[in-house]
Amino acid sequence: MAQEIERKFLVKDDSYKQEAYAQSHIVQGYICSARGKTVRVRIRDAKGYLTIKGASNESGTSRYEWEKEISLQEAEELMKLCEPGVIDKTRYLVKSGEHTFEVDEFYGENEGLVVAEVELNSEDESFKKPHFIEKEVTGDVRYYNSFLMKNPYSRW
Repeated sequence: MAQEIERKFLVKDDSYKQEAYAQSHIVQGYICSARGKTVRVRIRDAKGYLTIKGASNESGTSRYEWEKEISLQEAEELMKLCEPGVIDKTRYLVKSGEHTFEVDEFYGENEGLVVAEVELNSEDESFKKPHFIEKEVTGDVRYYNSFLMKNPYSRW
């Protein structure tokens, strides 16, 4: 099984935009957004992806993840099967030490929310936090995209 190990943080300013070496537009929906088992359809720029995620461990740091690239046409068709609500965001990639932080700036009903994630090889792996990182929200389900789809940031 593929294991995803990541930590998630709120972002305090927009300096990450100047430091980003790449960015992409992401629109995603969920065929299933049940807690502990999600099936996501994502369109990232002109590519499609189907992702299945399992339940997080107790700390919220690690969970099963399977992802497969699919055609843009397949992704567009699968989006029609998704639950109500959509996640719309721009993802910025920012290097910090040996790691890359994925900084997501959300739009629509999640406008104003900016979250950074870093993927790790182990839960206790050390990493250099960029200066724009604020509070850690790893394991806080309110910041899961599948939760934001149903309970947008603007309604908190």
